[in-house]
Amino acid sequence: MKRLCSIALFALVACERSEPPAQPEVDDSTPSLSAGVRYDQHGAGGDLAPATGGLVNPVGLDPNAIQQGAALFSTMNCDGCHGGGGFGFTAPSLIDGRWRYGGADGALFQSIVYGRPNGMPAYGGLLADATVWQLVTYIQSQPLIDAVPTVAWLSPEIADDRP
Repeated sequence: MKRLCSIALFALVACERSEPPAQPEVDDSTPSLSAGVRYDQHGAGGDLAPATGGLVNPVGLDPNAIQQGAALFSTMNCDGCHGGGGFGFTAPSLIDGRWRYGGADGALFQSIVYGRPNGMPAYGGLLADATVWQLVTYIQSQPLIDAVPTVAWLSPEIADDRP
């Protein structure tokens, strides 16, 4: 009987409900970033566009952010794929003015945070938003090159019409 009472007491204590852990306070003054942010340069599959919104670079072209972004570009091995200064290597150039997913600040932010198909990893889980903005600032600060080392693809119809 003692044993039965001990088991019942143990079960009662083990099943006792407690208060859920306190949730951390959320700072509502900074808008949250979401994969649902849409840019005009991006298409929406199935005509179901996510809610519109815009991301604005909070540091603009601040010289300190450019310098820190340059250091991060090397430290995070961005230059391993995009080449030194973003000129292009195994990944596309970031300074030729041609953007597959858009070259606006918000589009660059989204590319870094969420990654892109065919090779661009997502760094959102590794880098704070402020750090990503420094990278965006560095990329945007690079002057466009005068001569693009590659030519745009031409369809056979266009290629046949060239002189």
